[in-house]
This record gives sequence, structure tokens and C-alpha cells, in this order.
Amino acid sequence: MKPGSIPNPSRRIAIVAAAGCAMAALHARAQGPAEELEAWDALRAGGIVLFRHAQAPGVGDPAAFRLGDCGTQRNLDAAGRNQSRRIGERLRAQNVVVGKVLASQWCRTMDTANLAFPGQVVPAPAFNSFFQDRDNATAQTAAARTLLQQWNGPGALVVVTHQVNITALTDQFTRSGEGIVLRRHAGTLERVGRILP
Repeated sequence: MKPGSIPNPSRRIAIVAAAGCAMAALHARAQGPAEELEAWDALRAGGIVLFRHAQAPGVGDPAAFRLGDCGTQRNLDAAGRNQSRRIGERLRAQNVVVGKVLASQWCRTMDTANLAFPGQVVPAPAFNSFFQDRDNATAQTAAARTLLQQWNGPGALVVVTHQVNITALTDQFTRSGEGIVLRRHAGTLERVGRILP
């Protein structure tokens, strides 16, 4: 590519995704044991965790994407399905009582949530991806933030969504299967820490 040239859209998406992964790795290294302990304590006290869906190879969605038709979407691979089950196992091992599970309607988020927390998942359009539809980003993020701020237990709120949504809500990058823990504080959402994949 010539200096100063603009990459094609698919290359641009790949560059953004790579940068996001690099940022997530830097944030993960910056989190210390005390922050991880605080994150688990916050969840046991009825906090909120925003999980990025588990591993689903690729970036974005195919051009023929249709909501409700998993054959037209990026889906979890075998590693992603195992990662999903481990999310649920890890919360149970940490004695986190899950009060509610919300998930984007995309197949990879619903599958992540259902494998981690069988029988508890409620589809939540406010957490659907707007990666390829940025016109809805502001209104959708506001609706998602309202749902999070209204959470009052009992138990923790688990949300399974997409990188673009998590970044809009928290200014944080996450890897597949990683969670950002929040708690309500003085009418705002305060970031507590991360649950690493």
C-alpha cells in the first residue's frame, strides 16, 4: 500500500480488529490481582458484566446476513463453544449468583449465553451489533445504558454482546469471551475490572 493511501473497507475492518485485540491485551496486562478480586466481589454483590461473545472466526458479518438465520452469520467454532461453557463454569466457581442473562439476537451471542447459562437467556435487541449499521449506534447505546442503569438485582446481570457495543458503553476493548465488570455508582456505571477469557 502506498503511503497516505486509504485501505479498502475489508482491510480497514481487519486493521481495526487487530488494533482492538492489541488494546485488549494491553488492558489485560494492566489489570492486577486486586482489580480482578474487586471485579468478582462486585458481581457477587449484584453487579453487571458485559461479555463479548466467545470465539467466532472472522470480522463483522457476511453480506447475506439475516437475523434469525445462523447459516448467514459468523458462528462460534468448537473453541468458542468450549469457551462459552467455561464462562458459566467460572462464574459458578466464583459463587456469583446470576439474576438475569441478556443477549444480543445474533446467533454467536445467543449461543455463547445459552452454553454458559442454559435456560436463563433473554434476547435483548438493545445489545445487537451495530458494527455495520453505525446510524443506530447512539440511540441503541443509550437504550442499552438505560437497561444497565435500571438493574437492581437480585443477583448479577450478565450481558452477552459484541465488541462494538462494549466499546461504546465502556471505552474498553475486549477479546472474545472477555468480560467488563461494572457497578452502578451515584447514577452512573463505574468500571470495576475484567474477567479474562
